Amino acid sequence: MAENDTPATGSTAQAEQRPAFTLQKVYVKDASFESPMSPNIFTRQVAPEIEIQLNVMHEPIAEDVYEVVLTITATARHEKDTVFLCEVQQGGVFVIQGVGAAERELVLEVACPNILLPFVREAVAGMVAKGGFPQLLINPVNFEAVYHQKRQGGQTTTAATAEQAPPQA
Repeated sequence: MAENDTPATGSTAQAEQRPAFTLQKVYVKDASFESPMSPNIFTRQVAPEIEIQLNVMHEPIAEDVYEVVLTITATARHEKDTVFLCEVQQGGVFVIQGVGAAERELVLEVACPNILLPFVREAVAGMVAKGGFPQLLINPVNFEAVYHQKRQGGQTTTAATAEQAPPQA
């Protein structure tokens, strides 16, 4: 019987060493929308220039448990005036086990933001639409490229692109 116990114990030890990556919770940590030119902006025909800023932050909250926050700030400007400013901090709680420090950093900076992006994209689009503006579409983001750029240049924020649907008559 001792022989039967040994493989089972070995299997359990191997299972504990396997990498694990689990999403525990997704939530909006903070959100804001400003439209300083409203309602006058709606009486004019403008095509604002839109700038999108991304930021990924993460911190441990327990052993093998991390909070990752993806912040997107969308700023629409017409000439020098701000048409709207929308910022959403989309948070997630992730369990990451059985990986080294380098792999963990890659998971926190690339895999986690990829999971959070659709949620923050939806939140931003909804807030902009509720603000009375055409749909704002945030393009996909290559978080791996952002991660490598951040490591090389020490940057924490990067610009992304977005498209806004044309105004409807």
